Amino acid sequence: MKITAGHLVSLQVKMYDAQGELMEESEVPLVYLHGAGDIFPKIEQALEGQETGFATSVWLEPEDAFGDDDVRLLHLVALAKLGKDVDLGMQFEGVPGQPQDGRLYRVVDLTDDVAVLDGNHPLAGRALRFDVEVVGVEPATEAMRDADRAEVPDFLRVGEHGGSSTRH
Repeated sequence: MKITAGHLVSLQVKMYDAQGELMEESEVPLVYLHGAGDIFPKIEQALEGQETGFATSVWLEPEDAFGDDDVRLLHLVALAKLGKDVDLGMQFEGVPGQPQDGRLYRVVDLTDDVAVLDGNHPLAGRALRFDVEVVGVEPATEAMRDADRAEVPDFLRVGEHGGSSTRH
């Protein structure tokens, strides 16, 4: 069966950085609804018309994946506003003291008085290679088309943060 809009597609996926280092891989097949905009468009385009057993590598520039780094999403925040137990990698919903913008901000640097919060996706600004193998294709029922397709991991999911980016 060929992959076309309205089909559920099961994939094995590996994501590599520009140096060829494996960053993520699916432990079980991922399932997405083809044509619903759930995965990066370039990957979906590469799979259009293919069948079970098809395997390919797709190179995504930052604008095709998680977007470019946006310096406007870097904020210096006094540690006093964040609490005493702030550590690298912690996340905050929005920037304390500013209107909520629906983003998660990660602490990416600390000094004695200030934390640097970054609202960019952790993979923003990076070119990536995705190795995908189609392990199944089936027509989706209406119930399947309406269901939340949570099987797609964040590293492959289209979202609201820059480019074709992903949720945090």
